[in-house]
Amino acid sequence: MDKVAIIGVPMDLGANRRGVDMGPSAIRITKFYEELRLLGHDVADRGDISVPIPEASDVGDARRKYATTIEAVCERLASAVYECMCEGRKPIVLGGDHSVAMGSVGGAARYFRERGREIGILWVDAHGDMNVPESSPTGNVHGMPLSHIIGLGDPALAGIAGFTGKVPPGRICLIGARDLDDAERDIVRRSGIKVFTMKEIDRFGAAKVFEDAISLATDGTVGVHVSFDMDAVDPTFAPGVGTPERGGLSYREAHLFMELIADRGMLVSMDMVEVNPVLDERNTSAELAGELILSAFGKRIL
Repeated sequence: MDKVAIIGVPMDLGANRRGVDMGPSAIRITKFYEELRLLGHDVADRGDISVPIPEASDVGDARRKYATTIEAVCERLASAVYECMCEGRKPIVLGGDHSVAMGSVGGAARYFRERGREIGILWVDAHGDMNVPESSPTGNVHGMPLSHIIGLGDPALAGIAGFTGKVPPGRICLIGARDLDDAERDIVRRSGIKVFTMKEIDRFGAAKVFEDAISLATDGTVGVHVSFDMDAVDPTFAPGVGTPERGGLSYREAHLFMELIADRGMLVSMDMVEVNPVLDERNTSAELAGELILSAFGKRIL
C-alpha cells in the first residue's frame, strides 16, 4: 500500500467566480482519508498552503489576473509536493481552481527530473486549459495551466519549480474536453498534446479511450500525474463546479477511469480541483470527488 500526503490549496484567484477556495474543506468533510486508511494506506494530512484572498491581492495585468500571487502560491505548493515525494509519499492535492496544477506538476516533475526520469500527465477536464495570456478571453489563469506546464505563455508561470517544460507534450493526454475557446483550439492543435474529446469517448467507448490514454501517458515514464477537474463530470452528477458544461463523463465513467488508473499501478501524484460548495447540492460534488480519489487508490467493487 502507499504512503500518501494530502495538501489543500484553497485558491480561487485563477477562477472567474468565487467559491472554489472552499473546495479542500468540502472534500475533507467527506472523510475520504479515513477510507484511505481502511484500504491500508498511510495517510498524512499536511494542511493547506497559505493563499491570499483576492481582496488582499493585486489583480495586475488583466490578461493574467493575479498571476504574481498565483505564481507565489504554486511555488509553495511545488515545494510541498517535492518534500512529500522525498519522504516517499504520493501527494493528493485538493483545489482550489485548476491553476494549482502548475505547482503540483512542477513539484512532481522536479522530483523525478533530479532522478533522471520523466512523468506523464492525464488531464481530465471539460476545457483545454491551454490558453496563454494573449489568447485568453477572460484573463483567468485557471484556463492556462496546461500551456504553462509545457512551457508556453507567461515566463514566470512557466518557470514554476525552477525550470520550464515540466512534461513533454507527447506524454500528456487531455481527456473529456468539450468546450475550447476559439484561439485556444489552434494552441491545442499545435501543442503535440493528445486530446480525447467527449466525441471520442462517445464513439469508441470510455474503456478504450481511457486505456489508450493511460498507455500513451505511461509509455517511457516513471508514472503519471492525474489532474482531475470535476467539471469533466456531467453537471447531473457534479453540479458544484466553477464552470459546468453539459455532456460530460457519467458517474460510472469517472469511476472507471480512476479504477483503471489503480489497476495500472503507475499513479505518482494527483490533483482534485474545481469543487465549488457555493454551487453544490448537499456536497454532492465533493462526495464524488472523495469517491474518485478512493477509486484511484484501489477501492474496488469486488
